[in-house]
Amino acid sequence: MAIAFETLAIAGAALFAAWALYVSLVEHPARMETGPAAARIAFRSSYRRAAPWQAAFASLTFASGLAAALVTSAWAWALGGVVVGAAVPFTLLVVMPTTRRLLASAPLDDRDAGALLRRWGRLHWIRSGLGAGGLVVLLLAAHLR
Repeated sequence: MAIAFETLAIAGAALFAAWALYVSLVEHPARMETGPAAARIAFRSSYRRAAPWQAAFASLTFASGLAAALVTSAWAWALGGVVVGAAVPFTLLVVMPTTRRLLASAPLDDRDAGALLRRWGRLHWIRSGLGAGGLVVLLLAAHLR
């Protein structure tokens, strides 16, 4: 049973981290090159597709990391799960106000749209860091097993 929870935690963290890093390193910078108006349109489209998956991977990692810790008494699994899982409340509490403004149908001038998109990109790097950091903790937990 432990190996199943450990595997799910690592897989969820790897998927979350890879996806978040792709967005931070590739997708969002490419979107920003199109100009604020076009970038906002692209943001709306990609965000609606990606958000459910990212939340699912972070939640899976959180739950399976905690389960692995309970089964094995190796609390590094819980730490890794909590680090990745922290992306969900961080997104809801910190990133979501910016996201909502970008998703809203209300018009934004290019300066405001550009500022919001840049802010969102900076905040997303924190999500990427949570994913990568949590994955490292989980891999160390597996190595120390």
